[in-house]
Amino acid sequence: MATMRQTELRYNPAELDQKWQARWEATGIYRVRDDDPRPKWYELTMYPYPSGDLHIGHWYAMAPADAHARFRHMQGYNVLHPMGFDAFGLPAENAAIKRGIHPYVWTMSNIENMRRQLRSMGAIYDWSREIVCCLPEYYKWNQWLFLKFYQAGLAYRALAAANWCDSCQTTLANEQVVNGLCERCDTTVYRREMEQWFLRTTRYADKLLQMDEIDWPEKIKTMQRNWIGRSEGVQISFDLSHLGLQEREIATFTTRIDTIYGVTLMVLAPEHPLVAKLTTPDRKAEVEAYVLQARRQTEVERLSTEREKTGVFLGSYCVNRLNGERVPLFIADYALLTYGTGAVMGVPAHDQRDYDFAKRYGLPVRVVVASPGWRGEELAQAWVGPGVMVNSGPFNGLPSDEAKGRIAGHIEGGKWGRRTVSYHMRDWLVSRQRYWGTPIPVIYCDHCGMLPVREEDLPVLLPEDAEFRPTGESPLKLHQGFFNTTCHQCHGPARRETDTLDTFFDSSWYFLRYASPHEDQAPFDPALARQWCPVDQYTGGAEHAVMHLLYARFFTKVMRDLGIVSFGEPFLRLYNQGTIIAGGAKMSKSRGNVVAPDEYVQALGADVVRAYLMFLGPWEQGGDWSDSGINGMARWLNRVWELAQRDPQELDASPVVMGKAEADRLRIPIGAEHQKKVRELQRAIHKTVKRVIADLDRFKFNTALAALMELTNAMARAWEQGGVDSATWREGVEKLLLLLAPMAPHITEELWERTGHAYSIHQQALPQWDEALAADEVITLVVQVNGKVRDRLQVPADISEEEAKRLALASPRVQSFTQGKRVEKLVYVPGKLVSVVVE
Repeated sequence: MATMRQTELRYNPAELDQKWQARWEATGIYRVRDDDPRPKWYELTMYPYPSGDLHIGHWYAMAPADAHARFRHMQGYNVLHPMGFDAFGLPAENAAIKRGIHPYVWTMSNIENMRRQLRSMGAIYDWSREIVCCLPEYYKWNQWLFLKFYQAGLAYRALAAANWCDSCQTTLANEQVVNGLCERCDTTVYRREMEQWFLRTTRYADKLLQMDEIDWPEKIKTMQRNWIGRSEGVQISFDLSHLGLQEREIATFTTRIDTIYGVTLMVLAPEHPLVAKLTTPDRKAEVEAYVLQARRQTEVERLSTEREKTGVFLGSYCVNRLNGERVPLFIADYALLTYGTGAVMGVPAHDQRDYDFAKRYGLPVRVVVASPGWRGEELAQAWVGPGVMVNSGPFNGLPSDEAKGRIAGHIEGGKWGRRTVSYHMRDWLVSRQRYWGTPIPVIYCDHCGMLPVREEDLPVLLPEDAEFRPTGESPLKLHQGFFNTTCHQCHGPARRETDTLDTFFDSSWYFLRYASPHEDQAPFDPALARQWCPVDQYTGGAEHAVMHLLYARFFTKVMRDLGIVSFGEPFLRLYNQGTIIAGGAKMSKSRGNVVAPDEYVQALGADVVRAYLMFLGPWEQGGDWSDSGINGMARWLNRVWELAQRDPQELDASPVVMGKAEADRLRIPIGAEHQKKVRELQRAIHKTVKRVIADLDRFKFNTALAALMELTNAMARAWEQGGVDSATWREGVEKLLLLLAPMAPHITEELWERTGHAYSIHQQALPQWDEALAADEVITLVVQVNGKVRDRLQVPADISEEEAKRLALASPRVQSFTQGKRVEKLVYVPGKLVSVVVE
């Protein structure tokens, strides 16, 4: 910005912003009242992580959302549009390690700065309702909710893999693993089984698939359906009894039971508990080496479709009970213990991944579902479609879709398996081996075992004097005052759980806390939650589709079933904004293209920045930031400033208007010229009101602003041409300011005052439009071909000559007389006809 010429504004934007923000604060204009009789509207945008500074991407998410909330307020709703901070998280802990700053100090300092920046936006946030998730008054209720989940059997502890660094002796987040190495010490990271805490999201899978009550983008619904991944199929067991193990069978799930006769291998996840028992002595070294290698990879790496599929033979076999065949057992890194049963039956002829694996290891590829025209030739690739059963014993000749039911029934009859439903979604692992999060309220007693902390002992507080070591090891393990406690049952020594909760736990219910943020006897006041919730309109990024948005839905459904809330969906409507970019790339510190809003706000004012961001393009698509573009918006608001403050009495001095006044005195019809000019401006005003209100309702801020720009052009023309009276001009100015107010709150407040209106424009109702005045005047345009009438067209009265001629030649009736002929002459008689002369 410093290198480009800046538009000079006709007003001082910094003074204007400060003046009105101070006035709004002093008068409490945005303080939300719970006893307001107007219908409620709860509009919420996803709260930010306090990383230190707001960048223009934050503004792009928040300013348009604020404009929409303001719009609803002017529609007559009692609007709750709160703000808070998602204040727990790994960056604060990293800052503590690298800079020697306590996470609390770092976080609260950042919040103070971001709060200042958010205030500079001029949003209608009621700051008395602010929530900060890292404060005990909030995370106490995280712990309370965890206990409710635990009591309902929805929270449990089990073994799960975590990224582990031997050198640092700590777990690592995925972001801290760079090319398989610890970002701190470059030691190889591997997956280590640890006792961790889960929430049973899978128990709610079918309820989460029910989305009839929510008006969300279809792509988000589809992403959630795919993530949940409901599959109907058969769980079938393969025989291990011949191996003399305690485990006599191994189970797998398949949606393609019609291919059961084509199984030529069984693949186990490297973490499968039977791997060691099923490995023969001669295969042990190779298997163990492969297991270690797999533990060094993330699930994303292991599931990549671009990686070559590898595996190791265990040396043993299971038996397919349907045909008695021995099936070799392998481990392969593309099989995951967290998906299905951790064992995958391999059917190379009908699954491309299995086909590639079979070809690599020389395994049979047996066709059991014949594609149309197949004559027994070797397959060049897997056939995954339906067909006719072959090589499938008693089911040969059946269509494969029919055979699925028959084979499933046969398996159930033999008690080898059953029809069931499987889900791609796993239970939610909420444990984090970190300090800066909500302590999990559980203790361990050698005498009484694992015990939840009593509700009256909440909150379990994070120790303020934690020691942060360079290794990143959790300070909670090292803090004796925290770690050692007393068992409330036997009063003997006990140990606290040192894991903290995933930060998505905080954001899964935060929207409820805004209803009563200072409630100290419960997470929220039930009556106020019923009054305000669910959220009527939620806005935020689509990247949260299968994490935050899914977890919030899960929480709400659980709380409904536990009787804590009375509704089952958190957010009735969802709108996803796009991403703002700079220089053709997404903003990031590493690219050096992050745009900081503060200097633009200081130089041009919050309204210019707000309006420019909304004018960039459709909000859901995002846009490309440019300094030249924001200067264009500054020039337009300059024009609004000047137009709104013109003296309308000057218009009454024009000859045409003086004629009207004289006509009024003599009680005779006004002149046609004046009537036409007034009508033209009235039409522009009322069409704009209708269009802008429709656009704001649908988040179409860019077209709403375009309509207002057209109105200012029409007003400027009307002023220059004369013939418009002061009353019509005042109507135009008033409606212009009211429509612009949600998007540019400061300048419109100032101009509202300067044009003689009482404080505040933001307490006014949106303007109304007259349908008759907004309608285009229509005339009948006669079209002649060689002197004969061939069509009559209904067109706007102010149609241009070019458009009239185009419509006349495009008429199907006219074309039937002109097709294949040369048009020699085309004459337009304004407002009456188009005459076409052809050869």
